[in-house]
Amino acid sequence: MILVWLLVIPIAGGVLAWGSARHNPRWARWIALSALSADLVLAVSLWAQHYQSFELAASGLWLVEFERPWIPAFGIRFHLGIDSLSLLLIVLTAFLGALSVLCSWSEIENQIGFFHFNLLWVLAGLIGVFSALDLFLFYFLWELMLVPMYFLIAIWGHERRIYASIKFFIFTQLSGLLMLVAILALYFIHGANTGNYTFDYSELLGTTMPPATAMWLMLGFLIAFLVKLPAVPVHTWLPDAHTEAPTAGSVVLAGLLLKTGAYGLLRFVLPLFPQAALEFAPIAMTLGVIGILYGAVMAFAQTDLKRLIAYTSVSHMGFVLLGVFAWNELALQGAVIQIICHGISTGAQFILVGILQERTHTREIERLGGLWAAVPRMGGVGMFFALAALGLPGMGNFVGEFLILLGAYRVSVPLTACAAVGLIGAAIYSLWLVQKTFHGERRSQERIADLSTREMAVFITLIAAIVWIGLYPQPLLNTAKPALDALPPPPGVEQIKMLSRKYNE
Repeated sequence: MILVWLLVIPIAGGVLAWGSARHNPRWARWIALSALSADLVLAVSLWAQHYQSFELAASGLWLVEFERPWIPAFGIRFHLGIDSLSLLLIVLTAFLGALSVLCSWSEIENQIGFFHFNLLWVLAGLIGVFSALDLFLFYFLWELMLVPMYFLIAIWGHERRIYASIKFFIFTQLSGLLMLVAILALYFIHGANTGNYTFDYSELLGTTMPPATAMWLMLGFLIAFLVKLPAVPVHTWLPDAHTEAPTAGSVVLAGLLLKTGAYGLLRFVLPLFPQAALEFAPIAMTLGVIGILYGAVMAFAQTDLKRLIAYTSVSHMGFVLLGVFAWNELALQGAVIQIICHGISTGAQFILVGILQERTHTREIERLGGLWAAVPRMGGVGMFFALAALGLPGMGNFVGEFLILLGAYRVSVPLTACAAVGLIGAAIYSLWLVQKTFHGERRSQERIADLSTREMAVFITLIAAIVWIGLYPQPLLNTAKPALDALPPPPGVEQIKMLSRKYNE
């Protein structure tokens, strides 16, 4: 029942937080923090319990599984299960969720109960997405988490929040409908082949179909996941959503919601349609490199701190797309590390920008400057996470990007060389951000407070996490390995030559 509790705790906590805020708004904050802390303890205890037995997942067994009939007439079951990859993402969800509550402690002043209700429900939806093993249930939770995220942006966002929330909803909803069509087509094809109409993930693996059909169905899934990742050119909702969202909304978007796209590639696209994915790999890797370079260039061109960090997410997630479709052990391990570290480092940057905006009432880079002398702790934290974002050795982002580039090098040297240029771009925009914000001439003489004890506790936790992964990534690599080994075999030498030849063509 631990999987059920992981869902029930934030759902019930959200309802309780909403109701209790009528009596005392502080109760809503404490209830939300307690619920997510309880989920974090459950997830970490599950990780510790199974750390020595992750080889079970490599043999096709789930670490924990829960299954009950839901709509048996249509072969729909309430089927949850996690392997080592799902577990890592659930730990990340609870971890960043708890920090989102802490960073919003003083920022949210209206409808506090309803805010925490929506925050907890979107996190419950994310946990469900990472553990659903019935494709109908997966789609249901995929769409369900969009509604509270829409409200977080539309109600507690900034000036253009309505435009940003509607754009976010339209992009993700339309791409989700394409995935629904692909899920239904797979359901009927499998039923016609076997006489067993089911949405069960394990049974749908290996469904036989013509190559052209597999390619179309794979594209239905792929588009939904690329929009959420996001990949160029379907990324345009992200800068607007990040810019207008409250701090907690930006942390959830960058740290967690984007990861559902990467998770979908690893969980559904590669296992369900291996041959179609292999044929599409040169295009996907090219899109990843375009995203890396485009995101870096656009980040440097921004004047709004949130838009700048939003475009860095496009660049960093381009590395994930490149690593997934390079499809060898090094690249896949690097993609998982990048997923985790991007969530931590970019989430920290959005928390810092939210605090800075709360103090100075602006996000415009040209109106800032010279802040280090006034707020040295804030400047130090900003410098640290800028160095983490550019991939400084000793920090987790370096490990992920280095492994991805090593794996991609085996497939395409030109693409890897272009992707490496993105690291130079990251160094430029990261250091430029620090210089413009914290150094130079002070543009405002208004006194602002430095980071409080609560805020420093949040950042120290994030710093410890990113340094731990950078210096000792082996626990994450050991944890992720069985789930990655369970994927279809990575391309062999001949398939790598085919990928390279297709790219060159």
